[in-house]
Amino acid sequence: MTTKTKKIVILGGGISGLSTAYYVKKIANEQQLPVEITLIEKENRLGGKLQTVKRNGFTIEKGPDAFLARKSAILELTKLLNIEDQLVATNPEAGITRILHKGKLHPMPMGFVLGIPTQITPFIKTGLISPLGKVRALFDLVIPARQGEHDESLGNFIERRLGKEVLEQITEPLLAGIYAGDTRSLSLTATFPQFQQMEQQHGSLIKGMIGGKKRKVSTTVSESPKPSSATTNQSPSIPKSMFLSYKGGLSYLIEQLEKNLESVHFRLGKSVRSVQKYHQQYNLILDNGEEIEADQVISTIPAYAAAHIFTHVPNTEHLQHIHYVSVANIALAFPHDVLKESLRSSGFLVPRKEGKMITACTISSIKWNHTAPTDQVLLRVYIGRAGAEEWVDMTDEQLVTAARQDLQELLGIEAQPQLIEISRCIQSMPQYPLDHRQQMDLLRRQLAQQMPGVWLSGGGYDGVGIPDCIAHAKKTAEQVIQHIQTNS
Repeated sequence: MTTKTKKIVILGGGISGLSTAYYVKKIANEQQLPVEITLIEKENRLGGKLQTVKRNGFTIEKGPDAFLARKSAILELTKLLNIEDQLVATNPEAGITRILHKGKLHPMPMGFVLGIPTQITPFIKTGLISPLGKVRALFDLVIPARQGEHDESLGNFIERRLGKEVLEQITEPLLAGIYAGDTRSLSLTATFPQFQQMEQQHGSLIKGMIGGKKRKVSTTVSESPKPSSATTNQSPSIPKSMFLSYKGGLSYLIEQLEKNLESVHFRLGKSVRSVQKYHQQYNLILDNGEEIEADQVISTIPAYAAAHIFTHVPNTEHLQHIHYVSVANIALAFPHDVLKESLRSSGFLVPRKEGKMITACTISSIKWNHTAPTDQVLLRVYIGRAGAEEWVDMTDEQLVTAARQDLQELLGIEAQPQLIEISRCIQSMPQYPLDHRQQMDLLRRQLAQQMPGVWLSGGGYDGVGIPDCIAHAKKTAEQVIQHIQTNS
């Protein structure tokens, strides 16, 4: 008996959509299950937020510039694509990150993980926190744990455990690069569930973090609620570094995925207007009126876009409550000697209360050896976060002027940039609201009942990091294949 070919349509051509297509194809081939995959992407290129630009010897990332090396999903995919030799580590001589405090750049104390001290002596010596703030933070060692597993905001949690100063001076600036969000609105269980686990298990974040370091357990966003799934035993061919990229930039991963998806039908420059159930299949209507049939539909598009497509499923209103923050980054190149020797490091962070336009600055040519000619310095300046998106209405010239003014005040750079690359990332950073995990579980149950074979995956739902997107893409692909087999 010949098995009928199943038609699978994937919405979105970013890292989530491409990884999903890769794993659906891989698993289907392994199980000799005939599938036809169509991927629909509204832009005229693949990659989504991952986009590398090469100009005049510079390698510039318009979106993320790295991924966490301790997360296994992306390393597994890298190995499957046979591109481990293209991995590149951060410069071991880049120096430590600094944080702006009262107009002065202070080095990040050793042993800090998202504002949580794991070494007491460097914390006591730092000028980022006042003496009273340090005492308050150490109360974490004796404050009783809050009972129950109910959700609360990440900001309220950190302030409750470590105090307001640690939250505002260290935690919020560090998280700006991940979520660009207001920590008092971000869900704890959807962003850092392991913090809640530490409080329950150890009665203290500090004790839990120190214990986690000793056990070499991941202390960043988990690929799943189980911390063990976020770690990996790295092979000798993988560089030893907290952050990794590829020699050709992060777009290299997109290019390799595309090469391995030759049998996939790519529909670029198209978007889906609606998805309607039709007997045991689905009918997708595109923005140009074209119709496509599908047995399975996997949506990796942003939550606000999915909300307009699946309006008839009751709990899709939750998707409308996932706000997306707009951010920008500006790459600026200067002669190597414009940066004072004392300020050479991987970059600095700017707390909200400092009142600057920029939220952070990465000195890319110091952090990564492959990003600039040796006689040049390349900076990436970040603008925008929750509650500070007025920059969207500014012209490119105004953005550059504002960024250069901050750089002059903080780094003393007065020279004209020799290269400028502006990236406007509109509605790009999802903000998981309170009870996000519970609401997503409910929504997925409702989808399974009312629209079986429709799946949600990607940064808008299960984690914003590149490894998280890949991990959930693989999980979704496994569920899709299992669903096909069960219902065949």
